[in-house]
Amino acid sequence: MVTRADIGVIGGSGFYSLLDDAEEIELATPYGPPSDVVTVGRIGSRSVAFIPRHGRDHRFPPHRIPYRANLWALRSLGVRQVLAPSAVGSLRAEYGPGALVIPDQLVDRTSGRVQTYYDIDGAVHVSFADPYCPSGRATAVRTARSGGWETVDGGTLVVIEGPRFSTRAESQWYAANGWSIVGMTGFPEAILARELALCYTSLSLVTDHDAGVEAGQGVTHDEVLEFFAQNVTRMRTLVAETVEALPDERTCPCGSALDGIKLPFELP
Repeated sequence: MVTRADIGVIGGSGFYSLLDDAEEIELATPYGPPSDVVTVGRIGSRSVAFIPRHGRDHRFPPHRIPYRANLWALRSLGVRQVLAPSAVGSLRAEYGPGALVIPDQLVDRTSGRVQTYYDIDGAVHVSFADPYCPSGRATAVRTARSGGWETVDGGTLVVIEGPRFSTRAESQWYAANGWSIVGMTGFPEAILARELALCYTSLSLVTDHDAGVEAGQGVTHDEVLEFFAQNVTRMRTLVAETVEALPDERTCPCGSALDGIKLPFELP
């Protein structure tokens, strides 16, 4: 069985499994255990590690996910490129349920989440101007479009604290700022990946219009899960095809994110 992996996948709401005939690995990290056992297997010629972000039984709400443990566990297995499928709400009328957004920007509206590995023995300041891997994004967009998926190349994901959904006023404010989609888990996941010099690409599936976009009572969690479940096979296919299309060697800036920075401890 494969005991190391090149590519990591962190599955979101409704995306609790990916690999068949996979090895389950229980990992300990300096930040506690990850969300669940890590499954490691193959997709084509690529070795892949998978973690369900919320746990396979969805026991972790967005603000309680062990983000640091998840990313550390993936890196300790050899992962250097991460794909992160997730369910999001749309802030734009033209992005309806079923649209796939590959964002290129992020706004953090969370509060109280630990968002760094480097909180002892000196400050480490990592560039985060462009939160997502340009190579991973281009690969995901190309792969999705070749499969006939309505794909939005770029846009801003605003990450809210949760677990509640937005008020109508909040949603309208996000949209007025020009932001595209809203979710609850894309941060601190993205910055923690950057702090480990990992490539990180968000695959954001629109499950609903957010509260301020259309009339009605707003979305429920059950409705989000139901819609994602209807599309999870298609999303698994996209993830698998994107995994196989990712470059073998990284030429993007992500791998050099820590160059010239003195770290307070050694990375796995």
